[in-house]
Amino acid sequence: MPTIATTTRVDRDELLEFVRPRHRFTLITSRTDGRPQVSPVSGGVDAEGRLVVSTYPDRAKATNLRRNPAATVLVHSDDWNGPYVQVDGDAEVVDMPAAEEALVDYYRCIAGEHPDWDEYREAMRRQGKSLIRITPTGWGPVATGGFPPDRVPQ
Repeated sequence: MPTIATTTRVDRDELLEFVRPRHRFTLITSRTDGRPQVSPVSGGVDAEGRLVVSTYPDRAKATNLRRNPAATVLVHSDDWNGPYVQVDGDAEVVDMPAAEEALVDYYRCIAGEHPDWDEYREAMRRQGKSLIRITPTGWGPVATGGFPPDRVPQ
């Protein structure tokens, strides 16, 4: 039986419920010439309902977002054919030392508890990590791939 494509409109709470267990994101920012910069990243949802991504301060995505905070994230399911959603939002880049505790929260929302938080914090400081936080301002429906309902092959 062919798969039928679906779209489900969701409110903000339903969106965040959908995104929380999914950690495969494609982050899209804008280069100086307006072309998209596309980055596959691991992400999560923080306690305030922002999408969060760890990065380094000089990566293209961070540089682009400091200049233009508009971001788009495509949230994928683990299964390539699973549901997905596009989220648009306003981003901020948080650098060390302010990023340290936010990076702890980031780790928790993706992987749970770390066996040694002091070691983790030291690694984040040593690496000079930053955190991107994206506040959703709009999103598409949760979608699945397949044939349009009116074009299902017989």
